[in-house]
Amino acid sequence: MRAWRVVRYGSPQEALQLEDVPEPVPGPNEVLVRTAASVCNYNEVDACYGRYLTVNPPLPYTLGMEVTGVVVGAGELARHWMGRRVMGVSSNATGAHAELVVAAADMVFDVPDALDDVRAAAFCIPFHLAYLGLHERAHVQAGETVLVHAAAGGVGSAAVQLAVAAGARVIATAGGADKVEFARQLGADVAIDYRSGDFVDAVFEATDGRGVDLCFDGVGGDVMQQSLRCLTRGGRHLVVGFASGIEAEEVPMVTGRTFCFGNLSVMGVILSYQDPATVPRGYGYNPFPPEVGRRVNDSLVALLEAGTIHPVVGKTVAFEALPEALAEMAQRTTMGRIVVQVGGGQRA
Repeated sequence: MRAWRVVRYGSPQEALQLEDVPEPVPGPNEVLVRTAASVCNYNEVDACYGRYLTVNPPLPYTLGMEVTGVVVGAGELARHWMGRRVMGVSSNATGAHAELVVAAADMVFDVPDALDDVRAAAFCIPFHLAYLGLHERAHVQAGETVLVHAAAGGVGSAAVQLAVAAGARVIATAGGADKVEFARQLGADVAIDYRSGDFVDAVFEATDGRGVDLCFDGVGGDVMQQSLRCLTRGGRHLVVGFASGIEAEEVPMVTGRTFCFGNLSVMGVILSYQDPATVPRGYGYNPFPPEVGRRVNDSLVALLEAGTIHPVVGKTVAFEALPEALAEMAQRTTMGRIVVQVGGGQRA
């Protein structure tokens, strides 16, 4: 089968090579998916450069985190998935940019009937991550004010829609007039171009000096430091990702003084469904149990079928164009998700 392999570190065009490799074999609780579509993630840009420490296997390895397609093989504990059209995350968050992909059974979900493969590929991770952050971790409430950074991106656009669906007032930030307008179209009550000035001042102006109840932050770094100043008393800052630079993942960011004087909370979220009993104690990794994933997916499908939320596909590219698509993502000019069409798949 064909797979995009990271064979050296550098830009996506330098690091990636399309190779023929042996077909992967699923483990006992894994499935083998014939890929219809995969998706570009900014973490994969970092992986090409060798700076994404969370997913950093020895070279060479197959890149890719997300897959949509049909299950054509399964381990002994996952036989019930055979023949089903699924969307999900590849095992160990690698291997998805290939014609066949192994995924843990706890990390795949049936594709909703309303979605073709391209839109299904754009749906799974952003909406699961945004829902887990807003509802399972931050417990967003109707009437609260939520600040969403990078609102025109994949996860940010999902967060805007889900916060609006929860009855919150949304203040969105994005870079450039087109992205700001896009955030408004998604339902943001206020949209701020962070390139045009200090978003902190704009947030306080939009809230009559009160600040926000919750910040959904997929950017990190200096944006996190500024965002903490935007929180009202009892506010919550949700760490979702580090689009400003993956190095911020390893850098201590908040002092005790910030917590005390701000009367605020900082929390994080990871999209991972796994039996907690299989995670070593003291490892510092606390995934959600699989039953939470099923419940979250049911909630998201209900919102999708009601027309309340929708996946955002910025563009689709051919499998052979993956390196150029990742390079474009690195320039931060894209909106929504870049979906890679790998196989024939199902079209709407």
